[in-house]
Amino acid sequence: MPAKMGRKFQASPLFVRLAVLALVIRFCDAGGIAIYWGQNGLEGTLNQTCDTGRYSYVNIAFLNKFGNGQTPEINLAGHCNPATNGCTIAGSEIKHCQELGIKVMLSIGGGVGNYSIASRKDAKRVAYYLWSNFLGGHSSSRPLGDAILDGIDFDIELGSTQHWENLARYLLGYSKRGRRKVYLTAAPQCPFPDRFLGTALNTGLFDYVWVQFYNNPPCQYSSGNTTNLINSWNQWTTSIEAAKIFMGLPAAPDAAGSGYIPPEVLTSEILPVIERSPKYGGVMLWSKFYDDETGYSSSIKPSV
Repeated sequence: MPAKMGRKFQASPLFVRLAVLALVIRFCDAGGIAIYWGQNGLEGTLNQTCDTGRYSYVNIAFLNKFGNGQTPEINLAGHCNPATNGCTIAGSEIKHCQELGIKVMLSIGGGVGNYSIASRKDAKRVAYYLWSNFLGGHSSSRPLGDAILDGIDFDIELGSTQHWENLARYLLGYSKRGRRKVYLTAAPQCPFPDRFLGTALNTGLFDYVWVQFYNNPPCQYSSGNTTNLINSWNQWTTSIEAAKIFMGLPAAPDAAGSGYIPPEVLTSEILPVIERSPKYGGVMLWSKFYDDETGYSSSIKPSV
């Protein structure tokens, strides 16, 4: 006697929609990797950076001279010379990255430079400059060509501690005016609250915050001890009103003075813990040059 043929399963339209929705939610909840690019001419082009498929966010570093009446200057190390309009070639590469779904921000500040915001009025002037030259505004002297960047990253590590919250508010005002959202991101040091950006972060205006959990022994990984790092992460994620918070790390031992975490330690001991936070966004790495040296992002991406 022949065996009965099983009835062929046919998914209902509702089942299919729910399954797709579950995949979308899972994808949206997945973490991403942010990378800083621009401070070493040997780290490859923006096109090459984005074509790796490893990064969801790229911070172009740095606009490191601005504010207090100064003529702003961008420094992209060995990549191009902005004084001769040599960096406008980056415009097509920024667009290429964006076409791949990667958000590209201009990072202002950095560990070396001459920048500050002297007053609320100065913050308004700097915001207008950023909008006109890098975002959705218009200027005859756009340093990175006609590409419209996704937002501004605040990596404020020196100068005045005042008026960064005013700059954030003015930039957000342009977001409401334009056809595209202006993303605000920040890279504070892990001691809480951050000396320079604490007041600005308390505004709740920032979309992504990649905290630098390195060069600060009291709140970083050291010698197999994850306690200080996890405690600091918990403080940041429960105290800051940001859409997503990222763990900022050096991509190589020589990328920072301290705080390097071996990738196997990160993926086995740290990520499973910090991913429980609803504000978990992923990992930020300094920088593309060092990531090329070690392959760090490739090692951790499946777990991020």
